Amino acid sequence: MVLQRNTEINFWGWGGANRPVKVIGSWFKDTVSTKVDYNGKWTVKLPAGQAGGPYQVKIISNNETISLNDILLGDVFLCSGQSNMEWGGNQNLKEIMDELPTANNPNIRLLQVSRIAANYPQEDINNSWTTLSAETLKPFSAIGYFIAKELNKELNVPIGVINASWGGTGAEVWTPNHLIVNDPFLLKYAKMQDVNPYRPHEGGVLWNSMIHPYAGYNLTAAYWYQGESNVGYYPSYDKLMKALVTAWRNAWNNDFPFYFVQIAPYAYNSKGEPKGALLRELQSKTALELQKTGMVVITDLVDDVKNIHPNQKKEVAKRLSDMTLAEVYDKPIKNYKSPIYKSHEIKGNQIEVSFYYAEGGLKSKGDITELEIAGADNKYYPAKGTIKGDKLIVQSKEVKNPVSVKFGFSETAMPNLFNSRGLPVSPFRF
Repeated sequence: MVLQRNTEINFWGWGGANRPVKVIGSWFKDTVSTKVDYNGKWTVKLPAGQAGGPYQVKIISNNETISLNDILLGDVFLCSGQSNMEWGGNQNLKEIMDELPTANNPNIRLLQVSRIAANYPQEDINNSWTTLSAETLKPFSAIGYFIAKELNKELNVPIGVINASWGGTGAEVWTPNHLIVNDPFLLKYAKMQDVNPYRPHEGGVLWNSMIHPYAGYNLTAAYWYQGESNVGYYPSYDKLMKALVTAWRNAWNNDFPFYFVQIAPYAYNSKGEPKGALLRELQSKTALELQKTGMVVITDLVDDVKNIHPNQKKEVAKRLSDMTLAEVYDKPIKNYKSPIYKSHEIKGNQIEVSFYYAEGGLKSKGDITELEIAGADNKYYPAKGTIKGDKLIVQSKEVKNPVSVKFGFSETAMPNLFNSRGLPVSPFRF
């Protein structure tokens, strides 16, 4: 396994009630002692240690000894979501299949959490940590692996990744159910989730079984790629994600960074309104309003808008890794976040748009696409966009007195406006 370096380590288990427990680790000098409580559980904090290993831990209670070998101290990450986080070699993803022949780094450890739901919070899982190999990588998350590979290369410390993902699942199943049933707004939309023979749909059931068992296992950050299954019920998504992230952090008693992927362009064929774009809009809201979060935009990484599973997972992972390296490790990476709409100012027949995270300026590949403008009549016309440093100037001969703009605001839009580093501007409207 990998245990989190440079911090007191939460370490726990079970035993006979009131029995003494001693924990001895090869990276710390003094024995850590406790007693099993009346519920049969014990918990200790192991001393912090620097990155390295392999180490050993012995747990002794009466005449029983458990030895854990080949433990590394490094950085631990949690990956979760639906199929775009889950996908890898089992789906013949080419980027992973190309990695299999050389996948043998002993400083990368993987924990694949089995797909299983539960009606009540669970205390344990039936899965074990594994060392990276072709065999262990094939069923693992491609995004999780490429994050681990990048961080291990850049930091030169052991990396552990926990993957708890299930294709097709809504965010409700990953959120403690009491937060949903006690909120009429969240409950209304949770009840709209379709019953499907291939995935659970009831609130909290994967939180109970695939997240709760290791709540408290020290983490550096969490990654999330999900949202496609909430498109049909988009109005609750921002509030739901804020509830999910806050609940996870509370369970860990740690405000760890939470980085997520904005859903990709895809032809959902929503009738009457562009629900995919509306969910992306709420994801942007979450990214701006929830502390210690960041959003990766991938409107430029889709080959086929009729395929809900874009093939380019390596670049998604690179963008998540860069965000982590910049914010968690203070690496000098500039312009690592996609610009998000901030404000606008009407200047005659033009509208000047300002952005968060556009300090390095904007650029486009040719004339800016997927840009529309409207006046008070709310009739939208194709617009011309001009870049002025870190601002976007929008206008149209058809609209003399503009009041609103849409950029990339459709389900399948793949616009061509980027920051100076080549990261796409998040779609927006006002």
